[in-house]
Amino acid sequence: MATVNFSSNLQVDRNAGVNAKQWTQTEKTAFRISFLYFFLLAFPLDWKYYKTVFSINWLDLHYRDFFNLAHYSPDFFAANSFINLIGLLIIALIGGIIWGVLDREKKEYNRLYYWIRVLVRYRLALGLVAYGLIKFFPMQSPLPSISNLNTQYGDFSDWKIFALTLGVVPGYQSFLGLVEILGGLLLLNRRTTSVGTLIIIPFTGNVFMSNLAYGGGEAVYSFYLILLALFLFAFDAPRFYSLLGLERPTLPNRFHPTYHLKWQQYGRLGLKIFYIFFFVILFGFKTRNGYLHDPYQYPKAPGLAGAAGIYNVAEFRINNQVLPYSPIDPVRWKDVVFEDWATLSIRSNKPVIIDSTNVEEIRENDKDRVYEFLGSAGRHYYSYRIDEVKKVLSLENRNRNAASDKFQLHYSRPDSATIILSGVNSDSDSIFVRLEKINKKYLQTEVKKLGRRGTPKL
Repeated sequence: MATVNFSSNLQVDRNAGVNAKQWTQTEKTAFRISFLYFFLLAFPLDWKYYKTVFSINWLDLHYRDFFNLAHYSPDFFAANSFINLIGLLIIALIGGIIWGVLDREKKEYNRLYYWIRVLVRYRLALGLVAYGLIKFFPMQSPLPSISNLNTQYGDFSDWKIFALTLGVVPGYQSFLGLVEILGGLLLLNRRTTSVGTLIIIPFTGNVFMSNLAYGGGEAVYSFYLILLALFLFAFDAPRFYSLLGLERPTLPNRFHPTYHLKWQQYGRLGLKIFYIFFFVILFGFKTRNGYLHDPYQYPKAPGLAGAAGIYNVAEFRINNQVLPYSPIDPVRWKDVVFEDWATLSIRSNKPVIIDSTNVEEIRENDKDRVYEFLGSAGRHYYSYRIDEVKKVLSLENRNRNAASDKFQLHYSRPDSATIILSGVNSDSDSIFVRLEKINKKYLQTEVKKLGRRGTPKL
């Protein structure tokens, strides 16, 4: 088969081993640059990665630890930026030229090409399985919170609308995760790698375009995965073209190193078994436990008992002056939501600076779990601590742009549908608020209750 690609020169003689046919100068130059570039992309050289490795409690692993290991991408020049990919390409170009000067007599790089493909295959598989698992167990885009369900559509950023839309169909999200996992698993065998890339490239390409279109924070990372997949696909691309485009008889490339020593054979098998057990089976088990007991997008600290729901602000006083309802008043509250967890959100006309830091991260601490208010205006989100003895809520604005917005409110509950809040806000104004719970039903909740047994009524 005549093709202009350095992979076409890889052939296997079953008796004599590899037929070391000489590569062209163009093929060798392209390989040297590609080898350096994809080694720098796939192998973690960033000291911050090893800081993460050594900070993990290896005796008590959490699915967060697996994800943080899998989510690596080069971050040498600027955080979450295409500059890193461009900068490493420049380094690879310079290194490839120097390598060519120092290694002019080399006829081929069959074995090095094989091993760089192994590294890229397993690195790409790790990233895909990690993202696939948090979709398969639908945590990446969870069901909307009560606050989200009571926020006006126009107050959401494009990215938040996309995330909420995916969140209301957990079955579809699980299907997307299954596709990613399947693509990743196919990479673990060299014979199915090309089939895996044919799944991965369009799927991850769609993720990349979605991040660009909706302002997502994973555009750089998804493009990084696409680069790795394209490199793997390039190995068989000439054969695909010959078979499907030119309709010629085409033989697969069966080059692989021969392991003569027993320790090499068992060592290779042992490493693959360890990889599959650790990053697929154990990671999957831990992710399932996380889905059942500790989903990562919302805080886990319990909120005020029996208070979850939306409340109308029936009475609002500031400095002992009653403020009547007004849709444009920046001071008076319109409604208040208590979540199942320790978050309280207030809808008012006071401007909100939208926080759009939406890079995918699995955080341990509640204060770092910011999904509920990212990409959202119209509501002010507060985490709170409960002093049940003094009947006091200590509130802190969750938006990093309003870090000084902290205050305490006394609370009382005359009945199950009423909450009275009083105290001094962060502007040193005394406030008194009487909240009355609205008996509101939500389609997602009613459908979940009924399952397949009937039609929900709102």
